[in-house]
Amino acid sequence: MKQDVRILLLGEPKVGKTSLIMSLVGEEFPEEVPSRAEEITIPADVTPEKVPTHIVDYSEKEQTDEILRNEIIKANVVCVVYDVTNEDTIDKIKTKWIPLVNGNAEKGNKVPIILVGNKSDLRCGSSMETILPIMNQFSEIETCVECSAKNLKNISELFYYAQKAVLHPTAPLYDPEDKQLKPLCVRALSRIFYISDQDNDRILSDAELNRFQKSCFGNPLAPQALEDVKTVVWKNTSDGVQDNGLTLNGFLFLNTLFIQRGRHETTWTILRKFGYDDNLELTDDYLYPELRVAVGCTTEINHLGYQFLQQLFNKYDEDKDSALSPAELKNLFCVCPYMPWGAEVYMTVATTDEGHISNHGYLCQWMLSAYLDIHRCLEHLGYLGYPILTEQESQTSAITVTREKEVDLEKHQTQRSVFLCKVIGPRGTGKTAFLQAFVGRNIVNQGNSSSAFSPYTINTVQVSNQDKYLILNEVDVEAEFLKASDASCDVACLMYDTSDPHSFDYCASIYKQHYMESNIPCVLVASKVDLPEIKQLHGMTPAEFCYKHRLPPPLPFSSQFLDSTSKNIYTRLAWAAMYPHLNGSDMSNTSFWLRVALGSAVVAVLGFAIYRAVARLK
Repeated sequence: MKQDVRILLLGEPKVGKTSLIMSLVGEEFPEEVPSRAEEITIPADVTPEKVPTHIVDYSEKEQTDEILRNEIIKANVVCVVYDVTNEDTIDKIKTKWIPLVNGNAEKGNKVPIILVGNKSDLRCGSSMETILPIMNQFSEIETCVECSAKNLKNISELFYYAQKAVLHPTAPLYDPEDKQLKPLCVRALSRIFYISDQDNDRILSDAELNRFQKSCFGNPLAPQALEDVKTVVWKNTSDGVQDNGLTLNGFLFLNTLFIQRGRHETTWTILRKFGYDDNLELTDDYLYPELRVAVGCTTEINHLGYQFLQQLFNKYDEDKDSALSPAELKNLFCVCPYMPWGAEVYMTVATTDEGHISNHGYLCQWMLSAYLDIHRCLEHLGYLGYPILTEQESQTSAITVTREKEVDLEKHQTQRSVFLCKVIGPRGTGKTAFLQAFVGRNIVNQGNSSSAFSPYTINTVQVSNQDKYLILNEVDVEAEFLKASDASCDVACLMYDTSDPHSFDYCASIYKQHYMESNIPCVLVASKVDLPEIKQLHGMTPAEFCYKHRLPPPLPFSSQFLDSTSKNIYTRLAWAAMYPHLNGSDMSNTSFWLRVALGSAVVAVLGFAIYRAVARLK
């Protein structure tokens, strides 16, 4: 909504423009009227709409055509004043003043106009019969007010309508020629309807209508008023009321009726409550509320956000199978201008046997979104109506900003629940298979039915009897140099191929470049252990390298055998991320990893031996 209103009064000489202004300000008819009133500013606290209002007078005698053109450009609304007793001043409305104001303006960009019939005290009847054809001819005319500067009749009403034309404009909402809502208005009101339809039955029940009414206007409707509204819709539309509730068409009709009856401020109140600006676009303030995230801090969905997202899932899981089919997911995001989640989501999170996103996978994807791109996450929550439905100030209430990682290291503990693991290794090592195994997919046996690729997977891992979210990020690099931004994470997983003699050398180089002197814990993973082992062409064996650098022994992984030993790697990565202060100390001890495994009887070296035995039997 505009922060102030600039009203310009135009019209033929002697119609009473200056008198109207002076009667408004002085609250009495002036005995002496100057040829032009100076610009007047009415403070916000004394205007009906609570915005500062500037009133500008025009005098053909005192001002040039250039000054007039500049004033028209600056004006938010123009009041064209005519004398109700003088037909010539009425004719000049359409032949002179409206062409002067909007002659070169495109449809939709015209300055709103209020027609003001002054000197009504000098005429018995109304001038409306003559004015109505003019109003029908020019769509930019908002309304006509007959008034009297002498008797102070309708003076405040005149300036109220002028304010209203600016702050609650008709033009973005309604096409008077077609007598219907404009497409952008239909789009905005449709989004509002879908958000307000809490149970997703495509009908606003009495309870939903009252919740909507209270959210927008502060009070619910009385039962009789509610029935009256539905009766009006039912009488005027064939499909506006269904099962004693309001359909989308009924909701749109109701807003059309508000506008046609001059109550477009009602529709604007609704639109602004749901975040829309004067151009019917969601405002930046609404979509991107300020959230400060210091260096070293991360962002997570908190319990408020979790509750909202779970309710949203339940609303759109129409078949109640605890999963969202592609159609259900599309319906969930129908209030967004684009689909926030692409095909890659099906490679990022756990899916059902049918390939649908599970409830768990859905929540994981939101956690990933909040961690990687908090501003985009806030935007999506805004589109979905989070602040309205939860009655919160903004989407930021759904987010927790964690404390700096340095503080966690100092205190040897963390409250964070989401951790990032970079999976680094040469191409062909099996990083993608490792990521997909984390979300329960064996791409070797199942094949990758989707052409989409995601460098991320996310799932939960139990650490100290708590569910923590672990994000695996596959880093795709061929050269031995890795950018510092690519290396930054909570735990690094350096993966080498036991069947490729050059593979470990790359991991050793990356470790020395980025992790040897850092606080970031490292875990080495030996992949493809189901294949015959080939000696690594490095100065020392992987086991010797780990011993020298006080790292845990390499952990064996094979996408062919996703047993508990392989899956235990993800738990170990999560532990290392959660307890980085143990990096280079207890983490290198077998006893530590035995504790991590929570009872697992197999240590890393023994795991190698078992895999070798399996490989020989094949």
